[in-house]
Amino acid sequence: MLTSHHDPAQGFPAALLDTTDHSALDSSPSDLRTGGHVLVAGAPGPRLERLTRTLRATGHEVSHAPPGEIGRRMGQTRPDAVVALDAHRAPGERHDSGLDLIQEVRTAPAGRALPLLVVTPAPEPAGVVNLLRHGADDCVPEAADPDELSARIEAKLRRVPVPVESLPRDPRTGLYSRPHFLDELGRELRRPEAARRGGAVAVVGVAEMAALEARLGQRIRREVAERLAGAAEQLGSVCDRLGWDDDGRLLMLLPGVDEETARRGLEKFAGAVAGTRFVVADENVRLTPAIGWLPLTGCTEGTQAIGQARDAVREALRYRDLRPVRYAPWMRGAPHRHRRPPLSRLIRPVLSALSPVLALLLGVGAPFVLYQQAYTLGWDLASAMYWVVVAGLVLSAVLIVLECLFSLDAADRPERPGAPYPPASAVIAAYLPNEAATIVDTVESFLRVDYPGELEIVLAYNTPHPLPVEDTLREIAARDPRLVLLPVAGSTSKAQNINAAVTRVRGEFVGIFDADHHPAPTAFRDAWHWLSNGYDVVQGHCVIRNGESSRIAKLVAVEFEAIYAVSHPGRTRLYGFGVFGGSNGFWRTDLLARTRMHGSMLTEDIDSTLRALAEGARFAVDRTLISRELAPTTPKALWNQRSRWAQGWLQVSLKHLWPGLRSPVFTARQKLGLLVLLGWREVQPWLTLQILPILLYSVWKAGGPQHLDWAVPVCVLALLVTLAAGPVQALFAWRLAVPELRSRRRWFWSYFVVSTVFYSHFKNMVARQAHLKEALGDRQWRVTPRTATKAVARR
Repeated sequence: MLTSHHDPAQGFPAALLDTTDHSALDSSPSDLRTGGHVLVAGAPGPRLERLTRTLRATGHEVSHAPPGEIGRRMGQTRPDAVVALDAHRAPGERHDSGLDLIQEVRTAPAGRALPLLVVTPAPEPAGVVNLLRHGADDCVPEAADPDELSARIEAKLRRVPVPVESLPRDPRTGLYSRPHFLDELGRELRRPEAARRGGAVAVVGVAEMAALEARLGQRIRREVAERLAGAAEQLGSVCDRLGWDDDGRLLMLLPGVDEETARRGLEKFAGAVAGTRFVVADENVRLTPAIGWLPLTGCTEGTQAIGQARDAVREALRYRDLRPVRYAPWMRGAPHRHRRPPLSRLIRPVLSALSPVLALLLGVGAPFVLYQQAYTLGWDLASAMYWVVVAGLVLSAVLIVLECLFSLDAADRPERPGAPYPPASAVIAAYLPNEAATIVDTVESFLRVDYPGELEIVLAYNTPHPLPVEDTLREIAARDPRLVLLPVAGSTSKAQNINAAVTRVRGEFVGIFDADHHPAPTAFRDAWHWLSNGYDVVQGHCVIRNGESSRIAKLVAVEFEAIYAVSHPGRTRLYGFGVFGGSNGFWRTDLLARTRMHGSMLTEDIDSTLRALAEGARFAVDRTLISRELAPTTPKALWNQRSRWAQGWLQVSLKHLWPGLRSPVFTARQKLGLLVLLGWREVQPWLTLQILPILLYSVWKAGGPQHLDWAVPVCVLALLVTLAAGPVQALFAWRLAVPELRSRRRWFWSYFVVSTVFYSHFKNMVARQAHLKEALGDRQWRVTPRTATKAVARR
């Protein structure tokens, strides 16, 4: 063995770290080197350079990782062993650099199973024991012979590997194999429920697994499970035992937690996975976790619990909306539909058909009886309620006028992009039987978009049976590779189509469109001006292009100008945030990937917007960002569309109003906006109806209508203010409308008359009907057939 000596200039021994030429060692009879790749971990300096030269001289390929970069370098270089260079310290000085390096190596997924040797100066027995106990495989003094270091490395590399399935846990990933995970779960289930204090078990599938396997083979299953496990560990969740099955699903045991804590933890995990780009088999991919879970309470057998969680995974895979699905008995053997009791299926349609009568009974009959009974007891509730109703009507009118005024001062689109134009994606969500007449025109309009960067058009569609239009679409895709056809098997909603597409898109931002939308040629260019200047979502201006088709279409065309040119920009300016983002809405892809859309919500885009806002996302509205769409052309189609909108807004209000008012993310001004948009809009349709029971009560109390004074100045003034809101909104809509509609002045006059006399009452009636449908659990989405119709000429 070489004698140890110290370099007086550097203060370290020079056996392992000397500069002697070791080339003669290459011909040594004892040379059994394999030439493995060694990662040297430690602070840069002469000691590390000399150790590197020694390892290279003994036949090893060497790379270097400084502290703080070890995990990343291991993932990049994939070494066969790690040699950590402990820091030099004076006699008696305590230093934990070796322990820090060990911890950094072992906490990285790539470093859990790698041989790890520590080169340490003048090791003491207690120090060596400490290093070994904390994860080192071996300790070598700096005074050791270079051949000894090389031999120790090679001995670790020549170890006969034990199959991971034979180990309780994979030493590299910390994952239990399925049998050993079931053993852990069984031990947990055998504990008395009183001692268990809750707990849950979850199974995590990946929606993209089939596509990944088709490209990369079954070996990808294990790698996907490892990526999911890494995300769970980095999140620091309540899960302390992870496993995997042969299909690549992650198994999670969450002991000692209640159901709500388990659900929130799984939701957080799903969002973290969806918001991360993973490297799988050297590809950069997005993964959509589908989580099925159930509480341990009542479980008696581990295999059955895992099977039930997998049934819930199948249900979660349908929606791809990142929400964990709790197992329910109906999922076994019937994963596609919740089977309602027969009585419920009979009663709900009857009650829905009688909802107009129920609305009158609840909104008129019940208050009238209440006012009568209160009067007999000496309380004149109706008189007080009258002033509440008048104040409510005036408040509604004032809010409309304020929105109109603030719309004039809406923020202008940034003139220049804040960054170069990146790749972009358009996602068109379509139900082909409903869109067959218009989808080809829609696709061709997207292919005419003028965007400076790369643009892909993803048509995410579902159809219950093959259609001839699919052949036409395939011909277009073959001719223009920008068009990507994405059939979504089993989809029943727009949300599912968008969720399936968001992990496939390549763009840095995504434009979402319905199948009847024709975007302006500069739409994606204009959207990037917002997104590259600090915004996360921008909603454009939806313009009706078939106003010539019918009187209903003309009415809707003007109403859309009142909504998109006036109300949306005015509300954004007034309250400090915008809403909507589902049609002609542009999202940063990373935000949409972790937000998704929930198919159970009838207005899934508003729900997604509010969830994004609750995370602190910035939302812009731009009335110059144009996309043209089709309006309903018949009263029935209009009723179905507005009924869905009204019920969807109610769902959003019930879900987001109270959490939003309590959230620290929203400012006081934004909370006021939430109170108006989600609270007042749901109260107002019923409040306006109260004028009828109040009038009936007043007639009853006065002994007939001839005895009432109809010319009370305050009441007349309130009536004038209320009626003025409609003309003001119609005037602003005409002033801010797109040119091709602004030239149709007769349309705006008709809207003013119809809206004042009838249409506002129609929308209030639809809102009341929607409230009753939601209370009855009737959430059926009635689609509106699209037809090719005459477009409004653009001027």
